Amino acid sequence: MRTKVVLACEVCQSRNYVTEKNKQSHSNRIEMKKFCKTCQEHTLHRETK
Repeated sequence: MRTKVVLACEVCQSRNYVTEKNKQSHSNRIEMKKFCKTCQEHTLHRETK
C-alpha cells in the first residue's frame, strides 16, 4: 500500500515536496537531496511525521 509523505528541508524546515512511498518495503524515513526554493540550493530533505 502506497501512502503520501511530506518532505521537509533540513536547513530551513520548509515543507516543499509531497511524494509517495511503499510502507511495506520502506519502513524507515525517506531522505533525498532536493532543491529548496527558500534556501536556493540543493539540501537534504527528510520525511516528516
